[in-house]
Amino acid sequence: MTLHSGTYAEVDLTPRVSVILLNWNGYHDTAACLSSLRHLRYGNYEVTVVDNGSTNDSASRLRDNHPWVKLIETGRNLGFAGGCNVGIGYALAHGADFVWLLNNDTVVDGHALQAMVETAQSDPLIGAVGSAIYSMDEPASIQAWGGGYVNFWLGRSRHFLKQVPDHSIEFITGASLLISRAAIESIGLLDEEFFMYWEDADFCFRLRHAKWRLAVAGQSKVWHKSSASVGNKSARMDAYFNASAASFFQKHAPMPTFSTWVGGLLRLTKRAIRGDWERTRAVWAGITQRSTRQAMVGCEMPTEASARSVLR
Repeated sequence: MTLHSGTYAEVDLTPRVSVILLNWNGYHDTAACLSSLRHLRYGNYEVTVVDNGSTNDSASRLRDNHPWVKLIETGRNLGFAGGCNVGIGYALAHGADFVWLLNNDTVVDGHALQAMVETAQSDPLIGAVGSAIYSMDEPASIQAWGGGYVNFWLGRSRHFLKQVPDHSIEFITGASLLISRAAIESIGLLDEEFFMYWEDADFCFRLRHAKWRLAVAGQSKVWHKSSASVGNKSARMDAYFNASAASFFQKHAPMPTFSTWVGGLLRLTKRAIRGDWERTRAVWAGITQRSTRQAMVGCEMPTEASARSVLR
């Protein structure tokens, strides 16, 4: 493996950071993200791309065109949590102090990682740090200030679209999520019950339950693709989303059944009013399953992981 010239191969007293990207048939997005990472003004990092069972030539193109990246091929689609866990396991085994989960359809500012690490080091109780995430289509428009909150009465979550105090943040979106080694060792990896969607919220709720704090580094600027996610919304995504929502509420809601059904029925009603019966049936399939594995056996992940932030 060839490491970036400013990574683990050098003696560096700054914390070691492993940047983890998940790729599924998304070479062009991943390549653009990698290009932006080359301009990070932080020295002690490496980049790992987990190819999550791509069915096109993504893996070979990444290997040929980006030899400085560590490429791990899973051989099959493990879902978002499963694929990220492969990368996290590799990072911890190779001495990472932090892992940075980053969507492959993002580009980052050169100061993004430095700002996150500085925020993480400002308080030993901070277990995870998020970025100020902007829309790639409207670069000045905030897509998520770090993350958001969950409304158990309405069975849904929402992202903060403007700056808020850290204590208001209930979860940090997995689009840009820096996690300390100590936090991971404290609560474990992402829950692979969540094949896609809600795994970030679940992880952060577990962190907060274990008395870790969440924070947002406002100077960590990340631009996230949004048009593709909107264009690719599908019945399959609805099924994933609602199955994962049901799993989340079963784990964390004061009244799990209430939250599951209120949120699910609101989403179902919206699709029924539009006459979109395929997606209406998909929502029903999701909320009547406790497990995304039960609901989604044999299904593949949608091409754009950016859709994670749209359906909430």
